[in-house]
Amino acid sequence: MKQTTRKILGVGAIVLLSSGVAGITTYTMLRPEIRPLTYDEMFQQNPNSRLAAYNAIGGQPVDLTAAAETSVHAVVHIKSTQLSKVTTVQQAPDLFDFFFGDGATGRQRQMQTQPRVGYGSGVIISKDGYIVTNNHVIEGADEISVKLNDNREFKGRIIGADPATDLALIKIEGDEFPTLAVGNSDELKIGEWVLAVGNPFNLTSTVTAGIVSAKARMLGVYSGGVESFIQTDAAINQGNSGGALVNTKGELVGINAVLSSPTGAYAGYGFAIPSSIMTKVVSDLKQYGTVQRALLGIKGRSLSDEQLSDEATKKAKELGVVDGVFVAEVVEGGSAAGAGIKVDDVIIGIDGHKVRNMAELQGELAKHRPGDKVSVKVIREKKEKTIVVTLKNEQGTTKVMKNAGLDILGAAFNEVSPELKKQLNLGYGIQVTGVSAGKMADAGIRKGFIILKANGQIMNSVSDLEEAFKSATKSPEQVLFLTGMFPSGKRANYAVDLSQE
Repeated sequence: MKQTTRKILGVGAIVLLSSGVAGITTYTMLRPEIRPLTYDEMFQQNPNSRLAAYNAIGGQPVDLTAAAETSVHAVVHIKSTQLSKVTTVQQAPDLFDFFFGDGATGRQRQMQTQPRVGYGSGVIISKDGYIVTNNHVIEGADEISVKLNDNREFKGRIIGADPATDLALIKIEGDEFPTLAVGNSDELKIGEWVLAVGNPFNLTSTVTAGIVSAKARMLGVYSGGVESFIQTDAAINQGNSGGALVNTKGELVGINAVLSSPTGAYAGYGFAIPSSIMTKVVSDLKQYGTVQRALLGIKGRSLSDEQLSDEATKKAKELGVVDGVFVAEVVEGGSAAGAGIKVDDVIIGIDGHKVRNMAELQGELAKHRPGDKVSVKVIREKKEKTIVVTLKNEQGTTKVMKNAGLDILGAAFNEVSPELKKQLNLGYGIQVTGVSAGKMADAGIRKGFIILKANGQIMNSVSDLEEAFKSATKSPEQVLFLTGMFPSGKRANYAVDLSQE
C-alpha cells in the first residue's frame, strides 16, 4: 500500500512540475516584448543597397562616382506648403481709438495670409518609405510633397519632429524604395572626403564634394537645442537642408542642416547633424512619437569658452586641465546630483569617449535614453574620478515620455471674438468652447472660460496654448497654471494636472 501511495505521489509531483514548466514557458512566450527596438529593426533596409568600393591605399585621387551614384537615388526633394489662412491682427491704438474705438487695446481686423511654399531635401532611410529631414523644412506645413530622383511624386505625412535637434521623420506610402546605408559618424576623421547631396536652389539631385573640416561644432543656432555639428567645406546652400552627407563608401554620416554665412549664400562651410544622433532621434520618433531625451542635469561651460568666468578659469588651471566642461551648477534632482557629480568638477569623458567641450558632451548624451547608465570621467582635486550616472529625463525620472497632445485636456478652444474682447476690454485670450472628459474637466474648468495666461505666457492663439502645454508636459511639475475670466467678468485660476500614469 505504501509503495502504491509513493508511486501516486511521484506521478502527482511530475504532473505539477510539468504544469509549472508549461505555465512558465507559455508566459515567457506570450508576455509582450518591452525592450526598445533598434534602428535597423524599425527601418527596413533595402538589400539591394550597395556600398561604393573604397581602396584606402590606392585612393589618391579619391573616386567619388560610386558614392554619388549610390546616394543620389535615396535623396528626395521636399516641397512644404502652408495654406492660406484667415488670422486676426491686433492694431496699435491711435488717438481716434481713445475717443471712439477700443481705447488702449486698439482695433482688430481679419487678414487673409498668402500661401507659403518652402523647399528642402530628405533622405530615404527605409525601403517602405520613411524619410529623415530637418524640422525646419517641414515645420508648420499643411501639405508635404516628396519627389524622388526618378520623378515619382508622393504625398508625405509627418511621423514626428524634434526642434531641439532640428530633425523630423516623414513617411510616403510604397515599398522597395532606394535607401542609404547608415555609417558611423563617430569614425569620421578630419580631412576625410565627403559628399553633400541635396536640392539647392530647387535644383534636384545635386552633388558637391569636400572634406570634413571639423567635428563637434556648436553654433548657437538652435536656442538651447542639441548642437554637435560636422563641419564640411562641401558646398551647402539653401535647399540642401535635410539632404545627405555621405562618406566615400556611400554611407550616410550626417544630415545637412545649417548654412553659416554673412550673406545667406555658401561662403565656405556648411554643417551637418551626425548620423549617431540622427539614428537615435528618428528611432524614438517612430517608436514613441517623441524623443526620449537624457539629461545630465548640470549647467556649465567649455573650458575653451571665452565667456567662462575668471573664477572658473582659475579653478580649472589649478586642476591642471585645458579641455573639458566645467560644472558650474548641479541641478537638484537631476542625474548628476544623484550620482555625486559636484560643482567645480571638470567633465573630460563619457563611456570612454573624450569630452573636450560642451558640443561633444551634448553629442554623447544625445545617443542615450533616460534609464541608461553611463560612466562619466571627471577631474576633481587634480585626480581623475569615474562616476556611474543613471540618466534621467526633463521630468527627473527614467520613465518613457509619451507624446501627449491637447486632446488629453478634453476641451475645444477658439480665439475670443472681437465683440467679446470689446465688451470685456481684452486685448488677447482664447476661449474654451467645449469641455468633455479630460484634464480640463478634472480641474473644474467650464465652457466659456477665457484663458488669458498659461504658465505666465500670454495667450493670443491656440498655438500659444500648444507651446505652453508642450513645455509643461516636459517639466518636473507637469502642471498647466491657467489665469483668466468668464464672460460674466468673474476672474478665475486653475491648475491642470498633466501627468499620465
